[in-house]
Amino acid sequence: MPVPALSHAPRSGRAPGGAGTRALDASLGRVLSMTAGARGTCGLLPAAPGVYRFRDARGRVLYVGRASNLRTRTQSYWGDLAGRAHLRRMTPQIEAVEALVCGSPHEAAWLERNLLERALPRWNRVRGGLEVPIWLVLDPGPRAPDLTVAHEPSLTAVNLGPFLGADRARLVRSGLLRVWPLPLTGAALGGSEREMARVRGVDPADRARLVTVIQAALAGEPDALAAWREGLLAARERSVASLAFEQAQQVSDELAAIDWAIGIQRVTGPAQVDLDVVGWCEGVLVRLAIRGGRMQHWEQRLAEREPRALLQRTAPQWR
Repeated sequence: MPVPALSHAPRSGRAPGGAGTRALDASLGRVLSMTAGARGTCGLLPAAPGVYRFRDARGRVLYVGRASNLRTRTQSYWGDLAGRAHLRRMTPQIEAVEALVCGSPHEAAWLERNLLERALPRWNRVRGGLEVPIWLVLDPGPRAPDLTVAHEPSLTAVNLGPFLGADRARLVRSGLLRVWPLPLTGAALGGSEREMARVRGVDPADRARLVTVIQAALAGEPDALAAWREGLLAARERSVASLAFEQAQQVSDELAAIDWAIGIQRVTGPAQVDLDVVGWCEGVLVRLAIRGGRMQHWEQRLAEREPRALLQRTAPQWR
């Protein structure tokens, strides 16, 4: 999960400091908008993934969204809004912009979902967003080992995730099994399946190894990750060589899903953790509340003095 690092880098040009750490930055567009205007503020946001929030003149939240590039996404609201015409009436009401920089687009998607599940601003349409939470369930059993996509974690198997988005999760699954055909290492294979296992060069003795390497790849361990990529690249080359271009495109999609699967994602986890995280930098105070393992509350305001007592109550690993 993320730790807030408050940053006024657009104004001062220096790296975040104070109570911040690694990959989640809180960048206060709201303060900058007092002098630059909301539209100008957007141009000062980083070209990084994150979640943004628009407020009106009374401080009410108008809209919460996510972006792969905060700067260009927020600036787009003053463009033609193709496909988002219903938001044109909102844009003149925007008086302040706030943003949290996330470690990956996947983390931004989860944070947006968590915030929208808790409260739906006027101009947002769907509580929680459109993507569906997904788990990859790894069953290491000797008879029929498998890696499946599920909407709920299993009580008996190894749960990998959670992920947000069923289509990409399925690509991750198919890419993993293309390189490491775990189901073909089962002890209860039929005749055709045994022949496929022979062609792929695996048998039940490989089951434990494949279970281990699949978990290592999803954990981002370098050797396993490199083997995953190399295996898919080789599969794509074979598909192209045999003129199987649709299959080659499928493998390309599986390759693209790797970065999504292993990207930083700390705002939603399986552990039922309740925690308040406080950070401060350059006159901006941010509070992030984690409830039941989900970061679901984001408060941001001006605070001229560093609130040392609040910062000291934040757990050391979050400072």
